[in-house]
Amino acid sequence: MRYLRIHILRIIEEYKGTVPLAHYLKNYCRNYPKLGSRDRKLLSEMAYSFYRFSKGLKGELEVEKKLKACLYLSENNLPSQEKLLPQEWLPKPISFQEKIKILRQHQILFTPEHSSSITSSLSQGITLEEWSNSLLQQPRLFIRIRKNHKAIQSLLQTNNIAFEKLVEDCYALPNAAAIDKLLQPADYVVQDASSQSTGNYFLPKPKEHWWDVCSGAGGKSLLLKDLEPNVQLTVTDVRASILHNLSERFRLYGHAQPHKIVADIADKLSLPKDIALKQFDNIICDVPCTGSGTWARTPEQAYFFKETTVLSFSERQQKILLNAASHLKEQGRLIYITCSVFKEENENVVLHVASQINFEVISMQLINGIPHKADCMFVAVMRKQHLRTHINSKP
Repeated sequence: MRYLRIHILRIIEEYKGTVPLAHYLKNYCRNYPKLGSRDRKLLSEMAYSFYRFSKGLKGELEVEKKLKACLYLSENNLPSQEKLLPQEWLPKPISFQEKIKILRQHQILFTPEHSSSITSSLSQGITLEEWSNSLLQQPRLFIRIRKNHKAIQSLLQTNNIAFEKLVEDCYALPNAAAIDKLLQPADYVVQDASSQSTGNYFLPKPKEHWWDVCSGAGGKSLLLKDLEPNVQLTVTDVRASILHNLSERFRLYGHAQPHKIVADIADKLSLPKDIALKQFDNIICDVPCTGSGTWARTPEQAYFFKETTVLSFSERQQKILLNAASHLKEQGRLIYITCSVFKEENENVVLHVASQINFEVISMQLINGIPHKADCMFVAVMRKQHLRTHINSKP
């Protein structure tokens, strides 16, 4: 246990949030081969717990005591946890409020509302209290079933993996459910429930020309192709490596390869000719953002977040949206998506862009996944037209 304390204190001291915590921990543990699988799991739990809960601890506490309190507040109960916690705190209760009460008895004050110090306005459909409290819980794992529903259900039941069917193709599972070696890879996609819900706005038709502007590894593109395999798809991203990942996923799921282009759509002057001359029936803009709707999965992002970055994201989003919109056919639809809860990245961007160009805002909605322990997403649908822009805040 002393060996683990040395490592976790070093991690907390050295990690600055510049890369995802999962990547940092993986690289860190690679440098210390003596750390076994149990050690790595416990170090990961300690680190995630620290970034999830430490800002809610009041008063001046030494780092090691903070780490113990944060580990105590976590939902997970790894077998070796108790060796790191004071005996007088044990056994560890299930109730979060009971944990807070026991810590208070030992002069450690945890205040949930202090865990997030965000002052940015949130989109309609979510409250600051609701969102802040959600950051204290680890979300569930969600999969989108592509085929063989009955076989997947049977395998989950046989292996005692609890699941909830939210809709026909969306299953919610415990976060740590080991399904990668259990289910056939081509039968399902790991995708958050709210992200899956964005597909309800696509409404694709065969032979339409679609453009996924900021495709990443292709989550929305795959969702689109599963809904309608016969759309003609172009994908762009600033990273060639991520487009390679997209290609591998398309190959796995049996879809024809899309037209792939490395491009920064925020920079209109640098757009390659094979985009500059094209017009599309529909466009998906799942833009880079703060990711605040997913911070329950990545508490380190909330911990290191600076509110000044909201404006820089908003400015980039506007550029992407305006540049993409110029490639939309008349009466075509532009579907704007973020995984942010901040109004500055959501409604404000949509309304600003709609005021600059001749677009009708058909709908704007925050998909609040908190009741299902899922992420939060924002979706707006805009249509290119000749008429004066009309704004309707409901889908």
